[in-house]
Amino acid sequence: MKWSPLGTYLATFHTRGIALWGGDDFHQISKFSHPGVQFIEFSPCEKYLVTFSPSSVNVTEDPSAIIIWDSRTGAKKRAFHSENPPVWPVFKWSSNDKYFARMTQDSTLSVYETPSFGLLDKKSIKVEGLKGFSWSPKDDVLAYWVAEDKDVPARVVLLEIPSRKELRVKNLFNVADCKMHWQKSGEYLCVKVDRYKKILENKDIKYAGMYYNFEIFHMSEKQIPVDTVKIEESVHAFSWEPIGSKFAVIHGDSQSLNVSFYGLKKGQGPEVLKKYERKTANHIFWSPTGQFCILAGLRSMNGVLEFVDTSDFTSMGGGEHFMCTDVEWDPTGRYVMTGVSWWGHKVDNAYWLWNFQGKVLKRSSVEKFCQLVWRPRPQSLLSKEQFKDIKKNLKKYSDQFNAKDKMRQSRASKELVAKRQALADAFNNWRDQKIREYDESREKRIELRGGRDMDDHENEGVEEETVEFLVKEESTILQD
Repeated sequence: MKWSPLGTYLATFHTRGIALWGGDDFHQISKFSHPGVQFIEFSPCEKYLVTFSPSSVNVTEDPSAIIIWDSRTGAKKRAFHSENPPVWPVFKWSSNDKYFARMTQDSTLSVYETPSFGLLDKKSIKVEGLKGFSWSPKDDVLAYWVAEDKDVPARVVLLEIPSRKELRVKNLFNVADCKMHWQKSGEYLCVKVDRYKKILENKDIKYAGMYYNFEIFHMSEKQIPVDTVKIEESVHAFSWEPIGSKFAVIHGDSQSLNVSFYGLKKGQGPEVLKKYERKTANHIFWSPTGQFCILAGLRSMNGVLEFVDTSDFTSMGGGEHFMCTDVEWDPTGRYVMTGVSWWGHKVDNAYWLWNFQGKVLKRSSVEKFCQLVWRPRPQSLLSKEQFKDIKKNLKKYSDQFNAKDKMRQSRASKELVAKRQALADAFNNWRDQKIREYDESREKRIELRGGRDMDDHENEGVEEETVEFLVKEESTILQD
């Protein structure tokens, strides 16, 4: 199963294709007929759905392996052939669903536009040595990198779409590989560069291992300045704070891993905020709302977890979920799930729910537990400035909310007192009515009892007799 990016649809896989479910009662909204489908991808705004059936690769001359559909109407928009061997995802989408692009094996970057689904300007972009690309999560900007070719350096290019204007070019030398990491809000791009160490020995250049650079592009600043962070050790993980300006890196040898947190400020280079040495962690999981993160030691590290508040780098709590394979934050950043998936281990399958401070709220063992996926929620309607203002004036807001809570509690108390008083009044009215009925029937009772008034306990004609009888007898023999 797979959620759409905003949580509107839940997609389920079937032999004949894909079904989309939604609405208040999650009824079936539409079906997409694509036999053998194994992979799907939604566009960021959920307008389109891409399905891929590996069994349909090169089966017929007409393209049928990859199909793009309209999510709402179920209409088939365009079909494509797949590369061989196939690579998924085939297409990468711009943040507003206006463009999607693919890279082919002949170093061609093809950008398509919607809703026509035709090539942008009816021609592809030929880039010799093209190795990888990605879209900005904020603007219609493509970032791609090109490998070195003899004396021509490798380079990272930021390309504006649809104008195809090069916004920024960064040349790089001694490059083995590049990985591009966009910050979720699109404010920064980090290009992790794997570089060869070169040493001069007897007038000959030799390679002596690897070192790593992080090239940080400040996308919102004038002329897009680039800062560099150099790390001589092996890099095991990198992760941006989703909302904020921090990033974390796990580096070092496998026996002694270190975790470094860096902060960025406008017009300044990255600054080391905190460095943890010898940490049991090989993964970083940031809260979707920023500030809080989990340093997790998965696989060989047996599921050790530490919850960190990066505002002051205090350790809030932690624990161990043995053999943990999955860590998933909920969209609000208040809860997190850790699980042992049946896909990873065949025993002890379970999921645990934690709060953001590292306290276990629930442990649930489920036979053959495979997957728990939180439903995504749409982005907040508040702007970045409004978020900052709320955080700044949080005490003022909390006082207002506390006052409203007291008023609500007081109102609830008044309602409860009124309800209890009404019940008491109803009972007293019923009781008074029964007393009147009892008094009115007194003469009739005396007549039926031969002139005796049983209500008068001082009447001499009434005698009391006490009867006693044996109920039970027990004998217990005590030994000396």
